[in-house]
Amino acid sequence: MSQAAATPTAVVRSLPARIAIVLALTLVLALSARVQVPFWPVPMTLQTLAVLGIAGLAGPQIAGAAMLGYLAEGLAGLPVFAGTPAHGVGIAYLAGPTGGYLAGMLLASVIVGALVRRAGGHALLIGAAMVVGSAIVYAAGAAWLSQFVGLDRAIEAGVVPFLLGDAVKATLATAVVLAVGRATKE
Repeated sequence: MSQAAATPTAVVRSLPARIAIVLALTLVLALSARVQVPFWPVPMTLQTLAVLGIAGLAGPQIAGAAMLGYLAEGLAGLPVFAGTPAHGVGIAYLAGPTGGYLAGMLLASVIVGALVRRAGGHALLIGAAMVVGSAIVYAAGAAWLSQFVGLDRAIEAGVVPFLLGDAVKATLATAVVLAVGRATKE
């Protein structure tokens, strides 16, 4: 059985069930934003873990739809982002310092989902996919943040403090994807 067939959402064919999964995943993303260590200008949350795990388990289409749904909820003014409503809501929040990280998470969710599908259950390839996803989030986030604080400060404040934590999150996401893959093969 291929890794793609082993993903939990691969067997869900009905549109209402897929919509329910996407909505549930937007809740997971919102909750992951609430678990945070306050940093400035970007808070440290569990969102990267959630994005990588969702992408690895649900695949590119469901993960991308969940991220789009999550972003739409935030754009609509729902307090789903880290620090909302205190740090703004809607477009004002997305236009702020963390907007690039959220855009990077959307791109990473699709790319990681696709890479994990192609990994065939190989731990190193799945782990590499998670590292690629983290790099995408950092690249988009630091590029956007640099418009506010300059590139050197964006890397210093928006990348470096998060490296160790995100390495742990990528490792955890890899372990969860592998465990679920093994469990669904049995």
